[in-house]
Amino acid sequence: MKYRDFLIFHILHHAEKGGITGAFMMKELERHGYRVSPGTIYPLLHSMEKEGLLKSRWEVREGRRIRVYEITEKGVKALQEGRERVRELCKELLGEYE
Repeated sequence: MKYRDFLIFHILHHAEKGGITGAFMMKELERHGYRVSPGTIYPLLHSMEKEGLLKSRWEVREGRRIRVYEITEKGVKALQEGRERVRELCKELLGEYE
């Protein structure tokens, strides 16, 4: 897995719970030890939208126009597949493989 893949899975995980913003994801990823700049997160969100994993809409919050991203059906499927791969990898790495 690539670093980008971990970011994508993390973004999809939060988008599955509800709408996310780039600013929220930068803070959330930082909480987990990833230092992601706006120059990284926003192109990644846009590419995920182009790939059909996310969809976006504009909202006004506190007088500011922001883009909110939501997971798509394709994104849900990708997240489920990613969870299975991560589960399998963790079992093997932690010696819990049957």
